[in-house]
Amino acid sequence: MKIEPFRVEIWMNEWETKCDLNLAETCVESLTIAELLDLTGQNATDLSALLPLKMTYGAIDGSMRLREAISALYDKQAPDNVIVTHGTIGANMLIHRSLVDRRDRVVSVVPTYQQHYSIPESIGADVHLLHLREENGWLPDLDLLRQLVVPGTKMIALTNPNNPTGALIPRPMLEEIAAIARTVDAWVLCDEVYRGTDQEGSGMTASMADIYEKGISTAGMSKAYSLAGLRLGWIAAPRAVIEEVMIHRDYDTISVGVIDDHFATLALENRDRVLGRSQHITRGNLAILAEWIETEPRLSWVRPRSGTTAFIRYDLPMPSRDFCVALIEETGVMFTPGSAFGMEGYVRIGYANNPEILKAGLARVSAFLARQ
Repeated sequence: MKIEPFRVEIWMNEWETKCDLNLAETCVESLTIAELLDLTGQNATDLSALLPLKMTYGAIDGSMRLREAISALYDKQAPDNVIVTHGTIGANMLIHRSLVDRRDRVVSVVPTYQQHYSIPESIGADVHLLHLREENGWLPDLDLLRQLVVPGTKMIALTNPNNPTGALIPRPMLEEIAAIARTVDAWVLCDEVYRGTDQEGSGMTASMADIYEKGISTAGMSKAYSLAGLRLGWIAAPRAVIEEVMIHRDYDTISVGVIDDHFATLALENRDRVLGRSQHITRGNLAILAEWIETEPRLSWVRPRSGTTAFIRYDLPMPSRDFCVALIEETGVMFTPGSAFGMEGYVRIGYANNPEILKAGLARVSAFLARQ
């Protein structure tokens, strides 16, 4: 099977160990195990709970306690509608491989996480792209979506909140997308890995799995929950989808580690505290970023409504990769080039790191822009 190189991951692998200040990071500032225990009302002695854990494969679809904690994130999902995966990236891959066949029609928004069009393309699917536009606030044009979703369409793939733009599809629009899918009996896969980081209210985006009878939601512990090191994600979907996924999953990950399962359960059972920390960081840092952009005449944006990233238009006569390489080499600050998303003239900024790192990095970028 041939597949397109994963441009964002190649960029991150090439540069993230060579920068001083990583403003390409998409996870809310990562927790240590000690911080997780403290945040959830535990202490270091509670590590003794790990001692009796036998290093078996564990529950193949995830422990019941973990799946109950995941199902509690949704309005209508029971533990039997949940399967635990190797990160959200594993969840997305399993859905595409389980449900998409050669010559199936798939509609994916772009820019987005590259999995959602490159994996179907590698399978031999007929992939059609719905280009999000800045003038629409990076939200999908539903008239264009109706034109693309014709009889025979197998799947619509979204990210909500969107990566890289931080756009948030509101519930009424999600319901309209579900209605469009329903006319042709299509699945809707919604990658919700940034769910929990909305800039307003509870922070929790409405979930496609709760809205549509053929809705599939994927998410994980990496972004909003600051625990990328667990490599743990999940799928929430109709039971028939879960059973199909289990067939494919037996050929790759089988199960996640029992230690990963343990700490993910601890975090999700205390999600209000974990997400409260994340929202404090993302909301405070976005205010810092917004104030900075106001001072930079060569930069413009649609302010994110959720997520951890902003997609910034820049007014300089250089390709985005050249811009980002020069920025790293001259200042040590790392952004992600828009070319990694097939979008020249933009860079992606991750703003969920430590606030002092964000401030220091933006000050260096200002000096860099002043020299251009």
